Amino acid sequence: MEADKTKKSPQSQEETEEKLEETISPEITSKLEEEVNETSDNEEASPNIQALETSIKEKDAKISELEDKILRISAELANIQKRNARERQEAAKYRSQALAQALLPAIDNLERALALSVESEEAKKVLEGVTMVKQAIDQALKAEDITIIDPVDQPFDPNFHHAVQAVPVEEGKEADTVATVLQKGYVLKERVIRPAMVIVRQ
Repeated sequence: MEADKTKKSPQSQEETEEKLEETISPEITSKLEEEVNETSDNEEASPNIQALETSIKEKDAKISELEDKILRISAELANIQKRNARERQEAAKYRSQALAQALLPAIDNLERALALSVESEEAKKVLEGVTMVKQAIDQALKAEDITIIDPVDQPFDPNFHHAVQAVPVEEGKEADTVATVLQKGYVLKERVIRPAMVIVRQ
């Protein structure tokens, strides 16, 4: 009987090993497959992450570029608005300039008429009418902040005077002063509409 038991022992051992292999092998195989799959996923994921990081960096760069463009455009728009506001203010401030310049020839003619010497009563009455017209025009110009440049005996100023002739300095007068005004000038606020045409002592 002992011999039979001894003979069966190897067979039982083989059966036990087979059963162990059947029991353990699927678990090990499954774990190995999981590890292999994880490794494969990690290897596949790594390039994907790098691609995403690159894409994010590119988008961040584009966003930064767009923000810079928006800032520049905003600054340009602000400058345009300021320039338009200044131009509107300038236009309002000097709105009378064109009208004044158009009236200057007529005003010059009135000045020449008033400089005439007349004898007859009729001519004197005409001059009185011309004087009233000239006074009305002067008041209208003053209301628009337009002043007359009539610089007789004043120092010559090239910003407001246009010298067309020079004469010797008379006794009691100073050099570089205005001897005669040939044509009066006009200033609208601080802007010269027309400089006075003058003869200067030198």
